[in-house]
Amino acid sequence: MRDFRRLYVWQQAHALTLAVYAASSAVPRTGYPGLVTQLRRAAAAIPTNIAEGCGHSSRREFARFLQVAVASSVETEYHLQLCHDLGVIEVAAASSLIADTNRVRRQIASLLAKVRDELPDSPTRAV
Repeated sequence: MRDFRRLYVWQQAHALTLAVYAASSAVPRTGYPGLVTQLRRAAAAIPTNIAEGCGHSSRREFARFLQVAVASSVETEYHLQLCHDLGVIEVAAASSLIADTNRVRRQIASLLAKVRDELPDSPTRAV
């Protein structure tokens, strides 16, 4: 079991989630039912899945949760794009959050590749 708070990627994902919460606090609730809830849920799922993966003793399970975190980052990016296109989050804020989401996704993907390479039956692992 790992301490998720020590992972740089978790720290970055957590910071992204806090930024999403801050930026979405100004979104009007009327006219956009569920949009803020979905955006926040997707953003929070990124560091949540990294943390949950750290709670498993198996590297395979850790990899599985990292993959879910990647998927949640894609969902977050879409919701941010939707907020941008609807004009409910400032253009600069939405663009910055989308860039941050992509950066976090690349970091998770890099860690995921490393974890998968270390699996005993990994096809890329040298024998």
